[in-house]
Amino acid sequence: MVDKEVTERLLGLLDGYLNDLQSVQGLSFDEYESDIRTKRFVERTLQIAVEACFDMGWHIIADEGLPEAENNRDVFKVLADAKVIDRSIVPSLQQMASFRNLIVHDYGKIDDEIVFGILKRRIVDFEAYAGMIVGYLSGK
Repeated sequence: MVDKEVTERLLGLLDGYLNDLQSVQGLSFDEYESDIRTKRFVERTLQIAVEACFDMGWHIIADEGLPEAENNRDVFKVLADAKVIDRSIVPSLQQMASFRNLIVHDYGKIDDEIVFGILKRRIVDFEAYAGMIVGYLSGK
């Protein structure tokens, strides 16, 4: 059975990260691109938001005895297969996993336009994931 306390703590962290990101969503691309601190803030906050999603997924997989995920990208597929999350969101979440890997391992290739696009248009994916996790937990 899923330890709701652990998952709720991770949901709280994710909510905080999303609030932080929303605080800079009103910036124009020029403002974003010209402010190195804001760029690093957004990159790092997106990274830890994705990691919170991974952690929730890994936790649910372990506690529910679901098939083991092969990697972080696979976490979302396993959750969808078990009907914890909706399958339609899996591609977006897997792209976020790839983005996180870029930030962590290939940071010299970060494209400001891509990061800014995620900030402007993809925060809803995190919110949808969190909502699906909450829905799953409430059914337990």
